[in-house]
Amino acid sequence: MKKTILLFSLAALVSSATVAQNIQFVEYDMANGLKVLLHEDHSTPIVAVSVMYHVGSKNEKPKRSGFAHFFEHLLFEGSDNIKRGEFDDYINNAGGMNNANTFYDRTYYYEVLPSNQLALGMWLESERMLHAKVDQVGVETQRQVVKEERRQRMDNRPYGKLLEETLKRLYKVHPYKSSVIGSMEDLNAAQEIDYKTFYKDFYRPDNAILSIAGDIDIQQTKQLIDVYFKDIPRGNGEIQRKFPQEPAITQVRRDTVYDNVQLPAVIFAYHIPAQGKQDFYAVKMLGMILSQGKSSRMQKTIVDEQQKAVFAGSFPLELEDPGANICFGIANLGVEATDLEKSMDAVISDVQTNLISETEFQKLQNQVENDFVSANNSVAGIAESLAQYEMYYGDAILINTELERYRKVTREDIRAAANKYFNKNARVVLHWLPHPAKP
Repeated sequence: MKKTILLFSLAALVSSATVAQNIQFVEYDMANGLKVLLHEDHSTPIVAVSVMYHVGSKNEKPKRSGFAHFFEHLLFEGSDNIKRGEFDDYINNAGGMNNANTFYDRTYYYEVLPSNQLALGMWLESERMLHAKVDQVGVETQRQVVKEERRQRMDNRPYGKLLEETLKRLYKVHPYKSSVIGSMEDLNAAQEIDYKTFYKDFYRPDNAILSIAGDIDIQQTKQLIDVYFKDIPRGNGEIQRKFPQEPAITQVRRDTVYDNVQLPAVIFAYHIPAQGKQDFYAVKMLGMILSQGKSSRMQKTIVDEQQKAVFAGSFPLELEDPGANICFGIANLGVEATDLEKSMDAVISDVQTNLISETEFQKLQNQVENDFVSANNSVAGIAESLAQYEMYYGDAILINTELERYRKVTREDIRAAANKYFNKNARVVLHWLPHPAKP
């Protein structure tokens, strides 16, 4: 009884914290097209300075895959006013940290610094936007770095190419079919002029969002923004935003991939709505039911009870255009891929046929609320969330209100989404198998 009361108390606490979440921010557009988002928070003497560029792997030209990710590395090389290799030194000497990441739709750079180093963060990002060192020396240096990263993360890692091999079968016309990290062939073929063109086309203020959160004074921050970003010129030409629509899958696409692995794996891939669409929220909650936590359906049934897999999960790719949901399981020792596939299908079939219980639904809602709050429990998280909501949805206020979209999802919506999007005849099925034994 005491445990039950404690659980309900914790759930109520999470719920009340979420309801109370009200992240205040200021937003405005500069004359050169740069969108600015500012959040003032004096709880700790730190500040997050970030720039999100609306460019990802889907913006790359044919035979030039990996450019967006390559630039994530290249733009730490330095600039006209920052010597090669000194970018990180400025951050470290100021007692801060920095990082970057690339995905299919965007590239994101950020620094977390003591608040008295706010100007340093702005200067570094303005240099990255206007004066980045894009030359043959940096290109060759980072080409080798990225190639080694591909070897370690994908080519020489068990199941490392799972996403790459899956998406190129799920997408036939949309550029999501290409790997974010790019192919070795394309990395080798690219020339210096290709990189200079990519930088000119996409690293411009009218394709970026400057998001700053933390211990700042709004008016003083605006003045600093003018100093570092006002004179950066707007880019030339239109950036492509509409891409070929992927046709629906009408017949299951089956294939086998052989890899240096010890245990077979099974992958299901489905087309799902773009992030922010009404059905997307039901699909995302469905993925949580299937695989988030030790009591999730796949973990409890396939891993714990049946012991058919050492891991089984489901996750949606949250993408700007219609995305993908990947379900995958790694078979236990001695379990055949066909046997694991049947178990995975049975779990999915159950949520397609039966409504989840009220108890499971309440737990799911608590998980959603907890994840929503956790994403914004730091100034770095707030800066990124504000930028993403503004870039993908055109409305940064969703940092406070998107949770209501999840709350509107019913048990019936989740079952309907399972039937509509997890169709056995409209998916990719991969069996990931060990290389056949050589005689």
